[in-house]
Amino acid sequence: MGKKGYLLLENGEIYEGWSFGFEKNVEGEVVFNTGMVGYPEGYTDPSYFGQILIQTFPLIGNYGVPHINIRNGISCNFESENIQIRGLVVSQYIHHEKHWQSQISLKSWLNTNKIPAISGIDTRSLTQMLREKGVMKGAISFNKPPDTIGGFSFTDINKENLVAEVSCKKIITYGNSRKKILLFDCGVKNNIIRHLLKRNFKVIRVPWDHDPFIKNAKFDYDAVVISPGPGDPKIIKKTIEITKKVIREKIPLLGICLGNQILALAIGADTYKLKYGHRGQNQPVRDHQNNRCFITTQNHGFAVNTKTLPQNWLPWFTNLNDNTNEGIRHNNLPFVTVQFHPEAKPGPQDTEWIFDYFVEKLNQHAKKI
Repeated sequence: MGKKGYLLLENGEIYEGWSFGFEKNVEGEVVFNTGMVGYPEGYTDPSYFGQILIQTFPLIGNYGVPHINIRNGISCNFESENIQIRGLVVSQYIHHEKHWQSQISLKSWLNTNKIPAISGIDTRSLTQMLREKGVMKGAISFNKPPDTIGGFSFTDINKENLVAEVSCKKIITYGNSRKKILLFDCGVKNNIIRHLLKRNFKVIRVPWDHDPFIKNAKFDYDAVVISPGPGDPKIIKKTIEITKKVIREKIPLLGICLGNQILALAIGADTYKLKYGHRGQNQPVRDHQNNRCFITTQNHGFAVNTKTLPQNWLPWFTNLNDNTNEGIRHNNLPFVTVQFHPEAKPGPQDTEWIFDYFVEKLNQHAKKI
């Protein structure tokens, strides 16, 4: 059993547990995830950047962490190069992992990446409180109370440009196909790139603020994809302005998660912060085009206000738990977005067809030109 650690919340509540990660004090937005499996992929999802993650499933660590396997320039087992969560809180950490692909324990992985983690906390009770009061700012501390709270400012990470922190710093190219996708990296997951490569695209991954239209440069791409990412979409004004240019030029566009919100802001709609967000692998959504329902992986804290959508823009998907928006589309132009993660990793693969649907829209548009 490790050193005592404490989860501190801005409302003054303190939870005591035991350390099994790197012992350092951190601050962040405290959120919860309801997934039962998939922590190697989940913890490397850039959308978690700056957040202290609570796992509602009581047993974490039982299958360890797989080895790094690079294929086509990206890892097969992780969704980015680094652990993105700022801290981890679980009910029970399993010290003896068992899985044929496990290379190291979760504890070793967290320590190597200097991520604090504490166990021995009733995470389901904690989650119930966050559902009632909303996500809040917090900290993991290894200072004994009452000396713990005084040293933290509990700053709001959503007022920072988190996307700039997780986005690539230079242009990266994957594949060598004739068809080219311009991928705006706002915190892209590796599996999005995998799906685009699988559909025979050359993927040009660019930083969040890369402007392909600068100085009237020729736009030499077949389509644009705007990736998921962390934080408040209204902060990344540069990406919103570039998206306006993409729409004006009628270039096929797919937005995923944060990309859904960015497109909405670019067309003049509004976004807002959810009380406790959607983070898990069992979120049901309904397709407005055919009334079909799908189970999806989600990881977001903001949503689009569909009442503010301009003419010719329609809701595409709606969440069946709380009736919030899960995607929008244009009535006749090749612009589609989803708030959930069709690439999953972790989670159900029910909506991988979204990528094929977008390719179909792209091809239809190409025939009209």
